[in-house]
Formats: sequence, C-alpha cells, structure tokens
Amino acid sequence: MSGILNTLPGAVSQGLIWGIMAIGVYITYKILDIADLTVDGSLCTGGAVFVMLFTGGVNLWIALLAALLAGMLAGLVTGLLHTVCGIPAILSGILTQLALYSINMAIMGMKATVAINVNQEGMLDKLLVSLRFVQGSKGGFPLYRHPIFVVGIFTAVLIAVLYWFFGRELGAALRATGSNPNMARAQGINTEFCKVLGLMLSNGLVALCGALLSQYSGGNEIKVGQGAIVIGLASVIIGEVLLGKIFRNFALKLLSVSIGAILYYIVIQVVLKMGLNPNYLKILSAAVVAVFLTIPYWKDKYFGRKAGRGAVRNA
Repeated sequence: MSGILNTLPGAVSQGLIWGIMAIGVYITYKILDIADLTVDGSLCTGGAVFVMLFTGGVNLWIALLAALLAGMLAGLVTGLLHTVCGIPAILSGILTQLALYSINMAIMGMKATVAINVNQEGMLDKLLVSLRFVQGSKGGFPLYRHPIFVVGIFTAVLIAVLYWFFGRELGAALRATGSNPNMARAQGINTEFCKVLGLMLSNGLVALCGALLSQYSGGNEIKVGQGAIVIGLASVIIGEVLLGKIFRNFALKLLSVSIGAILYYIVIQVVLKMGLNPNYLKILSAAVVAVFLTIPYWKDKYFGRKAGRGAVRNA
C-alpha cells in the first residue's frame, strides 16, 4: 500500500501533463465531432522541436511556442487534406501521422531518441517541469517547482484561455460547426475554415503536451506518441462518465478531461504496482476505453428505456 501511495505524486504529475493532450483531443472528438489520429504524430513533433531547440540554447518559452506552432502546422495539414482534398477526416489524420514519423526523425537528426542532459550544470534549473522535481523537498527542490503545482497552474491558465476563446464569436462558430454543420452553414459560418482551425488548435495543444512531457522525462523518443489517441480518449470519456452530470459548465468540462487523465494514470500505476507486466499496458488502455464507452450506451439502452416507459404510464 505504501508503494502505491509513493507513486501517486508521479502519477498525478504525469496525468496533468497528458491532460493537456486530452483537452486537445476533446476539441476534435467532442466539439468538432472529428476522429483525428494526427495526435499520435504531433505529440512527438512537439517534443522533438522543443528538445532540439532547448538543447541548442533557445529560451524555454520560445521553444515551447515553437512546439505549439509545429503542432498547429501538423493540424493545418490534416485540415487541408480533409477540407480541400476531400479526404475523410480519419484518413487525413492517418496520412499526416504517417508523414510525421519521417519529419520527426529529421527534426531529431535521424535519431530515435534525443535527450536533455539534466546533469549538465544549470540545465535542470532552466526546465519548467522534471521527474526529479517530483521528489520535492526530499530531493532538495522547493515546493513551487513540483510538477503538480506548475502543471496545475499551466492547466488552469489554459482552461481559462480556452473558456474565453470558445465564448467569443469564432469559438462559438467552432462549436456550432461540430454540433450541426448544416445549420452552421445556413447561418453563414465557414465550416471548412472552422474545421481546419479546430484541428490546428487541437494539435497545437497536443504538441505542447509533448514539449512538457519531454522536459518531464528528460528527452524525446520517436515512439512517444504511439497510442496517444487512446490515452486522450480514455481521459475524455472517464471525465465525462464520472463528472458529466456534475460539471456542466464548459470550463468545468475541460477540467473534467484533465481529472480523467489523472485518474487514468493513477489506475495505471496501481495496476503496475499489483504486478502487471508493462507489455500489457496497451491492452489495458484499450479495455479502459472500451468499458467507459460502453457505460453510457448501456445506461441509455437499459435504464433510459425504463425511465421512458414509466413516464408514459404516469402520464
């Protein structure tokens, strides 16, 4: 039990970082109603761009911005393939993801792994987050440098910005596009532009997550994004199923996605501590997503039908 408790700070920290990626997935999956698989590639793109720039002496914030823009560019490609070329969204994402593998390798100098030398003098102090900071005061680091605190503030600011954006005219147009594209077009909304913009925004956040994750783990690997879409979907669905009835405000829905990512990683850490072979993590992730996707369907099919019949009889 003590071993599980000791892993909780790391699980929460990692869950918060992946929660940023999950918020990006939420934008395409829930708001735009698009199944975008670009994220498996753009996550690695963000990490690759950040590590190469940061280790080359570029300021951390500029490197983070570059990672964000690189992810948005990947989303732009997917959006153009879908809207201009007429390729279905899911296939557009697959094509972009496939191309990003080669692009990511090129960014990392044709190396499968690039590292941040945290042992280099002064390098650790420049990082925003790091696995070493999880130790807190035990490792000689101040509390304000703990990833839970740093990424927590980062996530709060991000949710506030998104809440403001989706409350504006352009953000409302994105939501209308995903809700009812035909009605949105009838209102004069350029739905093709909104789809491209939504994909750019989503993959920008995913790449930003990749940049933070590369700091946390001390480097970037070419396979870091494999299965990222499953983690994102799991976070979105867990948050919706567990907190959907309570969190109805848009900002709280975004927060529920981040909480879903934290719960997902806590479950993963608990299962690993119970002795599960790490090679079975992929099937566990798939099972978690399948279960939480099934719960709303069963609730509507069995409990919803009974409620409907009761309402008719009472009438």
